Amino acid sequence: MKKILIILDGIVAKKLMQRIIETNTTENSYDVVYMNDAIVPEQKASNFTFYKFDPTSESKLAMVLDKDVHTQVLVALNSKDEMLNVIKNIKARKKNLPMAILDYWGINIKDPYVNVYKGIEVLANGMVERLPNIPVMAQNIGLKQGEIMEIKIPFGSSYAYRYIGSIEQKEWKIFGLYRGEKLINIKPSLILKPNDVILVIGKPAVLMQVYNAIGKSQGQFPMPFGHNLYLYLDMYLQTDERILNVIDEVQFLHQRLKNGKLIIRITRPTTVSVLEEIKKTFANNDSVELKMDYHNLGMEKLLKSDTRAYDIGMLILTNEMFNNRKKSKHVLDLKLPVFKIGENVDGTGVKRSVVLINDVNSYEQISPVVFDVSSQLKTKTKIFNMDPLGENKDKSNLLDHFENLAKIFNEKIEIVSNDKNPIRELKKHTNILQILPLKQSMLKTRLSWQFLYTNPDLISFDMGNYNQLLIPVIEE
Repeated sequence: MKKILIILDGIVAKKLMQRIIETNTTENSYDVVYMNDAIVPEQKASNFTFYKFDPTSESKLAMVLDKDVHTQVLVALNSKDEMLNVIKNIKARKKNLPMAILDYWGINIKDPYVNVYKGIEVLANGMVERLPNIPVMAQNIGLKQGEIMEIKIPFGSSYAYRYIGSIEQKEWKIFGLYRGEKLINIKPSLILKPNDVILVIGKPAVLMQVYNAIGKSQGQFPMPFGHNLYLYLDMYLQTDERILNVIDEVQFLHQRLKNGKLIIRITRPTTVSVLEEIKKTFANNDSVELKMDYHNLGMEKLLKSDTRAYDIGMLILTNEMFNNRKKSKHVLDLKLPVFKIGENVDGTGVKRSVVLINDVNSYEQISPVVFDVSSQLKTKTKIFNMDPLGENKDKSNLLDHFENLAKIFNEKIEIVSNDKNPIRELKKHTNILQILPLKQSMLKTRLSWQFLYTNPDLISFDMGNYNQLLIPVIEE
């Protein structure tokens, strides 16, 4: 639930308050600061808290600002001086808090966190649209049912830092994107960023689902990649005990993550008793489908066909599947998150999520997934910011980014910053899930002298002892 601060006074305050109440979906909670009792509704919803005082009072406004973490401020006042005063007071306390202000006086503010809505222009545009031979806005095009929609990507959305090619678009399509008041050409490799405005087209009911999914900051993964989990299990590569541990681990993921179905593709079956045990585990569970491959069609062919057929949002593979890098390299082409089950897991599930920060670009891209997954798995997140080689790369902005996301997701994080060897620190933990970017270099054949490698992403990937979630990214 997002906390929104509303500051109202003047001739539009009552109508604006009425409109907010009419569109209330209980997905937000509101702090409302007002001066005139006329704007207060007779029946107050439980997610609204009202405060009566002069919003130009810095001390009183600070009390409301400091009480909660607000994600947005909406300001509509009757005086230019009051408006400028309120903006100044908010900036003094929360300089990066997004604001939307209603302006009738020609206020000139150059601030990326302040969106100015020109009241006179809004009224004029509404009247002009009623004249003949004048182009109309999107809401009056087509069936006039909302099949064209404008959606802003909020900070913390599961769609933020996703490249468009990785987003499932069934019965809807992204056809335009505005960033910093500029129209950006749409291409599969384009990464969506917070505060981007996308234009989408599709069935109205589908677009409302997309709008709700984009607006939510948690509980969405494996979306936007797809809806279902998919385990590819080559029984020939694992012992019977290992297979049963893998099944327990996958069952844990299926129970915790917000997915539709679990698809289990079994190839090269070996022991009949183990197959019966798997069937018994998921007996009477309609959300699990077992698919058998008795013809050894091959991993690449099966993954390509099943990805198209089953709306896969996350691919689950055992660490043994990556022993042959040449055969597993095609996993990159699927552009799906990969959950790699470590060799030492015992089937009891994940106890802690771990991130070992390396390069800023890719870890910024995976950051929303880190907290989305952690919130669903109910694990605490530990961020390792270590520099054993003394390279002193400044990652302070990235750490601030992780801390801000943690507040949005209401998750607690522990940040460890020192010059110790991060790989040794990882080895001290058990039942962990390391979340890291999926990179092309991970699936390349290594040289025999691995001790020369210093990239922590590659070293972590090669260890394979514990669970890892690999998120596809655009590499610079």
